[in-house]
Amino acid sequence: MKQVNAYGQPIGPALPGWTERPWPPRTALDGRYVRLEPLAATHAADLHAANIEAPDGRNWTYLGVGPFERLDDYAAWVATAAQSQDPLFHAIVDKATSKPVGVASYLRIDPKSGVIEVGHINYSPRLQRTPGATEAMFLMMRRAFDELGYRRYEWKCDSLNAPSRRAAERLGFTYEGLFRQALVYKGRSRDTAWFSIIDSEWPPLARAYEAWLDPANFASDGTQKRSLADLIRAARAG
Repeated sequence: MKQVNAYGQPIGPALPGWTERPWPPRTALDGRYVRLEPLAATHAADLHAANIEAPDGRNWTYLGVGPFERLDDYAAWVATAAQSQDPLFHAIVDKATSKPVGVASYLRIDPKSGVIEVGHINYSPRLQRTPGATEAMFLMMRRAFDELGYRRYEWKCDSLNAPSRRAAERLGFTYEGLFRQALVYKGRSRDTAWFSIIDSEWPPLARAYEAWLDPANFASDGTQKRSLADLIRAARAG
């Protein structure tokens, strides 16, 4: 039902009982394939070793830092990033090897409005296109929605970053539009594509992620039996 104020002006839905949400804790997120740990200086050497397995520096094109050819330079960045509260960086650790293989963060954290963004995502070749890559995003979403009670979860990227846009769509984010000339980084202009998931959309998405990540969804050679997109459609249909 449309709500209006005392002057007959339309206003947004009331949120009775809404309170400011907690700040994300610096604690681990444990999954079947990966564990997310607060980023620490001790992760730098293994992360750098995983990153330099890439054939070139294209993973860094749309990030505000890098590429880092020298371990010392990367270690210096990790040491600084590990102290940040917002962004709040996590190392993504492969549970099979106990080695960190990627980085992701919460950022633009707004507890008052219950809005949080995921970003600074950098997956090494050891993490790309693995179940752990999807599970890392699922674990971060689950903390935001289920543990902390946030209302809105955002994904933003350079509008020219086609892999990031595809990833957002695969994960069930809704495209919201383009912010033109939103940022200057690495000496160039960026138009930013905005995506989001809101709390009412989360339950069917969570069911789809859990079904996709189930070991039964993978053949002995690692091939998926049902795609995440198919499972999301099925979960949303009820």
